[in-house]
Amino acid sequence: MISIKDLNKKFGKLDVLKSVDLTCNKGECIALIGPNGCGKTTLIKSVLGMVVPDKGMISFDGKSIQNEYQYRERIGYMPQIGRYPDNMTIGQVITMIKQIRNTNQELDEDLLKAFQLEKMFNKQMRTLSGGTTQKVSATLAFLFNPDVLILDEPTAGLDPLASEILKEKIIQEKKKGKLILITSHLLSELDDLITELIFMQDGKVFFHKKVDDLKLETNEHKISKAVAKILKSAKNEQDN
Repeated sequence: MISIKDLNKKFGKLDVLKSVDLTCNKGECIALIGPNGCGKTTLIKSVLGMVVPDKGMISFDGKSIQNEYQYRERIGYMPQIGRYPDNMTIGQVITMIKQIRNTNQELDEDLLKAFQLEKMFNKQMRTLSGGTTQKVSATLAFLFNPDVLILDEPTAGLDPLASEILKEKIIQEKKKGKLILITSHLLSELDDLITELIFMQDGKVFFHKKVDDLKLETNEHKISKAVAKILKSAKNEQDN
């Protein structure tokens, strides 16, 4: 579905992505994790066409995304912090996005209803809490029934009920065969969701493993403990 080969990106003298190779397939829910500054955001923005790599290739469904834009219609993106016009209401923002997309396809309004956003349609965006803004971002990401979902810290700021609603929705979409990429610092949130894990460090892919293999290798049942064990083992090897 998404293939990344020898991807490199510099900002000034800073190497942000270094020879990144990845393949992400349909039907997988993949966590993209790593310390701050490891290149996660730049990688996501490269896939979305918001950052142009210095070298390498990104393919979407077998076709290079270079100088292309239509593939983006098949991606639902939920940013970590959604930014919307302050003076617009929730209803106006959703209507505006629908008009921009101008599609005849059936819309997925599951989250719109589950979050009960229709009751808040007259609220201006500048008055919303961070959690409610996240609900708007999540609703828009799923609205056009995309083949790929890229969710950046999706549960950050959400209350426990809203977080569970979103996680259930992610599981439903994964079962439909969609590719879902999630960045998160809360590994405990991912235990029931993800099938694969990509760990980035210093602009490189440190490892990309299936969750079942990761747990088997480390003899751990929780993803966070499995990752910690691999990192500790790597550090010990370096020190020795």
